[in-house]
Amino acid sequence: MAGSRGQANFVWRCKSCKVCDRKADDGRKREATASIKEAPRSYQQSSPPTTQNIVDFDCRGLEFTQFRADGEWLAKGLESPTKFSAMDLQEGEWFDYDEKTGEEVSIKDIKWEIRRA
Repeated sequence: MAGSRGQANFVWRCKSCKVCDRKADDGRKREATASIKEAPRSYQQSSPPTTQNIVDFDCRGLEFTQFRADGEWLAKGLESPTKFSAMDLQEGEWFDYDEKTGEEVSIKDIKWEIRRA
């Protein structure tokens, strides 16, 4: 962040700040920042499934409106120590086979929600 000793996980500068109302009072370009408040938490399996906070952000000057599960995710078997990696959750579900239990494993009906604290 310009002129600061702070850290942010995401910094955004408005390219149009010279003509829009996002200009700071002193005429400098404004920055919007988002910092992860604490390390992301694992989702804990429950029956029935419950809504759980996975990550908290401190957002200044911006608001998240959508979450996309891009990238690779990790999981551990419920009934075995099998670790699953490189999971793709973009389609909202994932299926695999656990050789240690001899059964299909899956993650289905994933829903992401962004809420204000």
